[in-house]
Amino acid sequence: MSRIDDYRAVAGPGAVDFILKLAERVKARRFLHVTGGRLGGGVAETLRAVVPLLSELGIDARWEITGGDSAYYATARALQAALEGVERVLSEEGLARWADMNRRNGKKLDLDADLTLVHDSQPASLVSVRTTGRWVWRCHFDCSPAQAGTWSLFRQFADQYDAAVFALPGFEGRLGIPMYVIPPSIDPLSERNRDLPAREVTEILAGLGVARDKPLLVQIGPFARAHDPLGVVNAYRLVEKHHDVRLVLAGTADDEPERLELLSQLREVAHEDPDVVVLELPAEAHRQINALQRAATIVLQKSVRGGFDLGPAEAMWKGKPVVGGSTGGLAQQIIPNVTGYTVYSVEGAAFRIRHLLNNPELIPRMGAAGREHVRRSFLITRELLDDLALAVHLPR
Repeated sequence: MSRIDDYRAVAGPGAVDFILKLAERVKARRFLHVTGGRLGGGVAETLRAVVPLLSELGIDARWEITGGDSAYYATARALQAALEGVERVLSEEGLARWADMNRRNGKKLDLDADLTLVHDSQPASLVSVRTTGRWVWRCHFDCSPAQAGTWSLFRQFADQYDAAVFALPGFEGRLGIPMYVIPPSIDPLSERNRDLPAREVTEILAGLGVARDKPLLVQIGPFARAHDPLGVVNAYRLVEKHHDVRLVLAGTADDEPERLELLSQLREVAHEDPDVVVLELPAEAHRQINALQRAATIVLQKSVRGGFDLGPAEAMWKGKPVVGGSTGGLAQQIIPNVTGYTVYSVEGAAFRIRHLLNNPELIPRMGAAGREHVRRSFLITRELLDDLALAVHLPR
């Protein structure tokens, strides 16, 4: 049995057969994905599954990455932030070096394909050296609040594509090319989302130093202000006045001073309160994240800035209710009063957590509804269907 058949047990009825039919329509075409790296979650994790599946379906699928010197990466990070609406200073010289480095990347990489999908901002200017096929820019973040000057410069490249794909309606900037929406997805068979035996969950949590003697509130995500971990701590403090619970904050912190300062504050909180556990995990700690989500009583995702973090979908796939911010992709994933709750404040988060703890019968009921919601809307089989449908739709 092929790997695509493994998804029959988890995907919606008929999904795999539909994928096989669409794949027949594009078998003769060559697909190329280009990203700024192979590590991390999100796009990279999806492509690690999608590219082999496309190959198995008889489609010539490849994945290339761009690279450069430290100045290139610094400019790429600043460009991404500016496109997300964060105040950043981008010099014309820096942007020129970024574009020049991508021209060099274009000479080194094999870009010969019928359909080239370039993901996010770092490799976006590669389109200036295109020679063959159709090119699509896949934007996985909300670029609607982009700084006007930065967007004007970036659009010079974006408009050279044949189409652009965004994660949500409203996430796009103004462009002069056709635009489509394909929401992201999770791979239910990946290390991060596969079923884990109860004994394995227990062993992993013991290794992380997380006791399971009381209900666990778990938030997983970068230690960044956009994810509001301090707000989560404040919500926990309101909840603990009425319920004996433990809070686990797990995620990554890079070398940005703001994130390091935030992590330091959280560690100070954990030092003073033994029921607050702060875990800095490497980007590839998929098994540990899987176990934490499965052990959680309630999963939190109290983001205060838009984006399409798939943490809620991962948690709902594991049968957990989610209390999340009402921004961007979180509001798209969480069905209020059915799979969890969206909240606007610390007090709102605490109220919803207390409501679930006071009505424990809601927890498995919402968890089951959440898993079915993800099965229908956020599994990799649905994204693969959308990708193949886009390839069929775009003329050669």
